[in-house]
Amino acid sequence: MSTYTLSRGIKRGYKPGENPWSVSRMVALLVLAVLAATWLVPFAWAVLTSLKSEADAGASSISLNPPDGLGFDAYRKVLAAGDIPAWAWNSLLTSVAITLLTVATSALAGYAFSRIGFTGRRWLYAAIIAAIIIPPQLLIVPLFRQMLSFNLVDTYWGIILPQAFAPAMVLILKRFFDQIPIELEDAARVDGANRLRVFWSIVLPLSRPILAAVAIFVFIGAWNNFLWPFIVTTDADLMTLPVGLQTVKSAYGLQYAQNMASAILAALPLVLVFLFFQRQIIKGIATTGFGGQ
Repeated sequence: MSTYTLSRGIKRGYKPGENPWSVSRMVALLVLAVLAATWLVPFAWAVLTSLKSEADAGASSISLNPPDGLGFDAYRKVLAAGDIPAWAWNSLLTSVAITLLTVATSALAGYAFSRIGFTGRRWLYAAIIAAIIIPPQLLIVPLFRQMLSFNLVDTYWGIILPQAFAPAMVLILKRFFDQIPIELEDAARVDGANRLRVFWSIVLPLSRPILAAVAIFVFIGAWNNFLWPFIVTTDADLMTLPVGLQTVKSAYGLQYAQNMASAILAALPLVLVFLFFQRQIIKGIATTGFGGQ
């Protein structure tokens, strides 16, 4: 085996007798540290800017210890100017609904493509692959006209339904279902289980890691989506957090500290999601090769 377990149950990524501090390993760690710093430095700069006064944030000189000091004045102004709790609730509601619908439809479609040989399967699968390369911006006008004809503009369903299908997730789940041994399903069918029972009792429990990874990635994408909720909603009570914060920033004009405070407030829930579910995210990427998609 390429790994072995210590007394505390921690798995090492090197073989017994291998030097854990070899030159190649040290170089890899250095490269990873540089890449981590590349991501952390802009985030730290945004946090620092959000804690400055507007005068210090707009100053031409760069200072880690601004003359006016650091504080939460920008956050107080942003929270006072907009209805942040309502916008956050709208984002949570729509993101959870989009995630549930996307995972359900993608799992059913992926399983059908993986196991059922229905008529037109190849053509439909090719259409789903082709749908991945279509820029979402091309679909905005027809989708908006469709929502308008269904009287779904300025409704939660108008935000949710156009985002409830993800062709990429169908391909990822189909690829995972292909790896599940068909003998497990055959044994269940011998015991009298129908296809839906097999899917619910055998396939889905075995697919928990990939389903969790897909759900997290879909939730993050739905939470961050700005363009479609911005187009389909004009009612301030239905605005999602990214759209609502944009209206606050527009009302204030170019205010660097408040812009950064708005960005931090919008990103904070996603940071918490990653902190709580980082194991599922990493496991899902390792299982499916999601990082290489």
